[in-house]
Amino acid sequence: MKRFPLVAGLLAGALGAGPGLAQQSLAQQSKVGDWTIEKRTQDTHCNASRGYKDKEDENRDYIIVITHSDKAIVIVMIYDGWEWDKVGEILRADVGTDDAHIMKKAKWEVMDKTTVRGIFEYDQSIMDRLSKAKRLTLDFEDDDDDSIEMQIPRAGEALAALKSCEENRK
Repeated sequence: MKRFPLVAGLLAGALGAGPGLAQQSLAQQSKVGDWTIEKRTQDTHCNASRGYKDKEDENRDYIIVITHSDKAIVIVMIYDGWEWDKVGEILRADVGTDDAHIMKKAKWEVMDKTTVRGIFEYDQSIMDRLSKAKRLTLDFEDDDDDSIEMQIPRAGEALAALKSCEENRK
């Protein structure tokens, strides 16, 4: 789970953070279950992150980070079972939760061999669906091997804490 600072930097870049991403200091941090809600001093926005190991999948690491502004929602997913070849490649995947489709053929950018990032126009209905979900799925076009299901328990509480962090970040 050493990748949280890296992911926070990826998110900050997506939402227009300024220089100083190499710094790792935190201005605010709280926990909601096993989610970490944080606002790093050098980042513009707060983020909610959760990492876990899945014993049913060779004890692999799964990490999800969610952040948003009034213009965009950014989701970063890291899975150490992925082996993407081309940084910057754009992938298409259907995004869903336990019981609802969120987006069809959404764009995901490969950030490194185990990381993808989706940047979406802010839509409260997406946040509402995520807040009710226990799982988030990516179903990649023509690639069942790389499709994934991440567990996001207590997402509603984590996103409420993220919203509070955003409202109080100044």
